[in-house]
Amino acid sequence: MLRRLEPQNPSELGFFWDEAEVNDNLERVLVRSFKEVWDFSNKQGASLRLGAYMLAVDRVAGAVSARGVFP
Repeated sequence: MLRRLEPQNPSELGFFWDEAEVNDNLERVLVRSFKEVWDFSNKQGASLRLGAYMLAVDRVAGAVSARGVFP
């Protein structure tokens, strides 16, 4: 299997973020993720904990389905 090597740390690409930018990006991701779990949980009539788990399984199932059947 070939895999493209990608830097794991933004500083490896020459990007340096200040604390405020990191916090802003983190907050954006957390708020978006919470909203997705909240909406999915309400749609399914489940608790947030169960809804988060169901959403994760749904995403994995979608990724496996998109890749197709494999041995």
